Amino acid sequence: MANRDEFERYMDMLCGRLGHADRRSGFVEYSRGLMLPIERKSIEPLAAHTDPWHVSAKHQSLHHMVAKSDWSDEAVLDGVWDWVDPALGLEKGSYWIVDDTGFPKSGRHSVGVARQYCGQLGKQDNCQVAVSLSLASPEGSLPIAFRLYLPEEWATDKARRQKTGVPKDIPFATKPDIALTQIRTAQALGVPAGIVLADAGYGNSLDFREGLGALALSYCVGVQSNTGVWTKERMPLPPKPRTSIRGREATRLRRAPGHVPLSVKEVACQLPARAWRTVTWRPGTNAKLSSRFAALRVRAAHRDWHRCAPREEEWLLIDWPRTESEPVHYWLANLPATTTLRALVNTAMMRWRIERDYQELKQEFGLSHYEGRGWRGFHHHATLCIAAYGFLLASRLKAPGHGKKKLGSITSVSLTQSLHAAWPQEECSVTFPTPSRPCAFSSPAPSSRSSTAVPGASP
Repeated sequence: MANRDEFERYMDMLCGRLGHADRRSGFVEYSRGLMLPIERKSIEPLAAHTDPWHVSAKHQSLHHMVAKSDWSDEAVLDGVWDWVDPALGLEKGSYWIVDDTGFPKSGRHSVGVARQYCGQLGKQDNCQVAVSLSLASPEGSLPIAFRLYLPEEWATDKARRQKTGVPKDIPFATKPDIALTQIRTAQALGVPAGIVLADAGYGNSLDFREGLGALALSYCVGVQSNTGVWTKERMPLPPKPRTSIRGREATRLRRAPGHVPLSVKEVACQLPARAWRTVTWRPGTNAKLSSRFAALRVRAAHRDWHRCAPREEEWLLIDWPRTESEPVHYWLANLPATTTLRALVNTAMMRWRIERDYQELKQEFGLSHYEGRGWRGFHHHATLCIAAYGFLLASRLKAPGHGKKKLGSITSVSLTQSLHAAWPQEECSVTFPTPSRPCAFSSPAPSSRSSTAVPGASP
């Protein structure tokens, strides 16, 4: 009963941010549908399972709620964050994780669909891609911003923009630009500052790293092996000394033989054996995760020929497992010079949490199941999925003894069972199959009439 009451309070809080009382029913029903143990969580099966006696009417209601209703995704996500914040334990460490996720699609009519890299498939294919910002601690993580990436071919196509409802104030923006906008918004809202973590898709961008520096944020971001850097032993030449009273005084750094930047891979290959240490960062499924790392202070060299002085020093962290013929990962981090190697590794590896977020959001809450084509529906569905995930996360973190075991080991089965027992019998009109995998919520307990076969409902 406690979980059911908690869920009702959660819905009351979020529905207060929708702007209109009439939106509450559809919002709550959609949220409950996302928590049911059903295989597909697009609008039609949600309608069939939440109200199997009135599928057509429920379908229309849920479709209006997610695809048409003009409520603020930002306001609801802010409410989700307010709910989860007290349980996250940010005093133990705060991180802002930037990432993107792909949604494979067929056809070309869904908003933002283009042939681009899809992480889910691991290759270029027809898909949508969304950029997210998650707030994380050692206890857990939660997406607090989520926005579809609009490829340039879409951003400049007025007809497709109008047909899919892309707002007029959404221009073309690169993924790093979208991430920086999300980060600036989080700062403006007073979200507790954290170390920004991102993969090489973002870390390769000098503008992204300098943008974080301009916001006075610490970062630890991946870079590719060909990223150029200066080391203490290999620096650019200072500006050329003035030899005449004529002309301007030279102010720009110079490159010459012996004074050109090295790639981070070249730096790694030149390090002596004593520079490498084996570091373990967290328990894995079968054994503790560990690898061989080295770290040294470097200066980024990209586009510095127009500068009068080198950039500030930062850390280069390198991951080179003994079983590999060359390094596999590189990071640049503007953390303090006193940061230890273990602390650098622990910080870089915190980014793994975003993979779990996306896995649960897609597998348990149907993040990738939306079948509509419009901008508003895509974002509303994502917000509702994140809201459902936020409730599960907060319930896990508040569960007795969660700190004594891995968060993932506190499955949603206990929540499913408690809500199944607590939901009033009359709220359900069909018997649902026992879930074959853990899920956030079970369906409500069946009423006496649920033994009758209902068209459109699961057997």
